[in-house]
Amino acid sequence: MKVCIIGNGLTSLTLAKALVNRDIFVDILKDHKDNKYSENRTLGISKSNIEYFNKNISNIQKLLWKIKSIKILSENTSKDEIINFSDNDKILFAILQNDKLYKQLNNELLKSNFFSYKKKKQYKDLKKQNYNLIINCDVKNEITKKFFYKKIEKKYYCNAYTTVIEHKKLSSNSLATQIFTKGGPLAFLPMSNYKTSVVYSLKNNKKLSKDEIINQIKRFNPKYDIKNINNLSVFEIKASNLRKYYFDNILAFGDLLHRIHPLAGQGFNMSIRDVKELIKLIEKKINLGLEVNGSVCADFQKQTKDKNYIFSKGIDSIYELFHFESKVNNNFLSSSIKTILKNKSVNKFFIKFADNGISI
Repeated sequence: MKVCIIGNGLTSLTLAKALVNRDIFVDILKDHKDNKYSENRTLGISKSNIEYFNKNISNIQKLLWKIKSIKILSENTSKDEIINFSDNDKILFAILQNDKLYKQLNNELLKSNFFSYKKKKQYKDLKKQNYNLIINCDVKNEITKKFFYKKIEKKYYCNAYTTVIEHKKLSSNSLATQIFTKGGPLAFLPMSNYKTSVVYSLKNNKKLSKDEIINQIKRFNPKYDIKNINNLSVFEIKASNLRKYYFDNILAFGDLLHRIHPLAGQGFNMSIRDVKELIKLIEKKINLGLEVNGSVCADFQKQTKDKNYIFSKGIDSIYELFHFESKVNNNFLSSSIKTILKNKSVNKFFIKFADNGISI
């Protein structure tokens, strides 16, 4: 069996590693040798996805900084805590740097006899290679324009500014903080006892300079004795859900399938859940002695499309609720949410939702 993956981002390498671990031949098609990730870019991985990653893809335990609680605040409530998510000092999720994960996956793949990098091919040439599956993780190529252009899109008219603050060493730095400011959500995500990642999703109409954004970060700084703030990186925030996941034996994957607002750090978690489902479907075909072909793509869409859409809308609704509150300058919503989430059962439900996604 042979699979082609188009694109060489983190999701592509993650899927490739999951496949070669099962002795499936994988070609990754790419334009250039390596993706360059800023050291300021981090991602969060939920507890269940950490377990799956370590067991089925690559042991990333040394790359992780574990988070045991999440504090949610709102500028409208004068920084009063709305809710604190925790589970008896258990790990909720972990933070790791994009570039370090990329390097580990890339190095491990290059050692595998089941893996190779190849230059991108035209669609007509690609079809001649007789791949069982072609998985497209590239949002800008001929195949995307030809087959995967119909999607539900939303523009937030926001940019996400990311950086890393270096601060005085803490005895413990396992509390993540999300502040819903009037300009947009601002997250402080611990990376170590002396470094913390910052993600500030800011409305474009604010027109703040980089110095003003840094001043905002300092203003809402929850607890850190800051020594240095690294250079800011920026990317535009959009949300999208693809209307159809596949054509023939070509499956769209990763950001091409779904993009969400980064406020909850769930984008890569959604992709890991998709990897789980795709691997499960492929293994089922192999175990039954059936050919792995386009039917896997159809089954994958059936199993994941509705769940992915509902989860995406859930994240969007959280953003819109707090965005509405900031516009009306009223803390009624925050106070109501605080009251509701004090219920232990409701609190646990949201922890499970963030960890495992939607179950239907």
